[in-house]
Amino acid sequence: MRGYERVYEYLKNLYGLNEPIFLSEIDIPEISGASLRQQMKKLTTDGMIKRFDTGIYYLPEKSIFRSGSTLSVNDVINKKYLMDGTEQCGYMSGIMFANLLGLTTQLPGMYEIYTNKATTDYRETKLVNIRVIIKRPYVVVNKENAAVLQFLDLLKEVVDISEVEGEELKNKLLGYMKKKEIKFEDMKPYLSFYPERIYKNMFEVGLLNGVSA
Repeated sequence: MRGYERVYEYLKNLYGLNEPIFLSEIDIPEISGASLRQQMKKLTTDGMIKRFDTGIYYLPEKSIFRSGSTLSVNDVINKKYLMDGTEQCGYMSGIMFANLLGLTTQLPGMYEIYTNKATTDYRETKLVNIRVIIKRPYVVVNKENAAVLQFLDLLKEVVDISEVEGEELKNKLLGYMKKKEIKFEDMKPYLSFYPERIYKNMFEVGLLNGVSA
């Protein structure tokens, strides 16, 4: 079996269609890094795999378009920053998250991510020319606390970024808490890690009830 065929079989057996493949994760015995890059280039040229961005590939799904399926930025971010294998290690924040909750109509051309994988407090990178801001979380993220931490990060800046005010804002926030089963008691252990302005914001939007400052 030729080198590129061996690499393709390896990828096909290990990854599903339209699943992000990071070059740094590929480890095939007796194939050096330089040789692997050559084989990946050949597979890309032949259309057997597709290149999403530097060091990121995927096996395309058949589609009605000649160019085949495409990989979403969300899928790449989820695998690269929000999950560590099967364990959750991060979450999306900022205006993008506020937009999903209907608090703003603004659609930023960037992603803001808190992840355990961050090696510094703040770093900027790009995925297919889209800015991605990587931040170190206040506390280690896991499946049990991710939704609470994500909500607290929203509250930290909600007064500045929300286009919704008053009772409408309060009801949207309370509705999200109910949907995610977030209680005030769940937030208390983490409040001390956040800037003091979070209390001011919680008071302004009517959510300080039951939380001792």
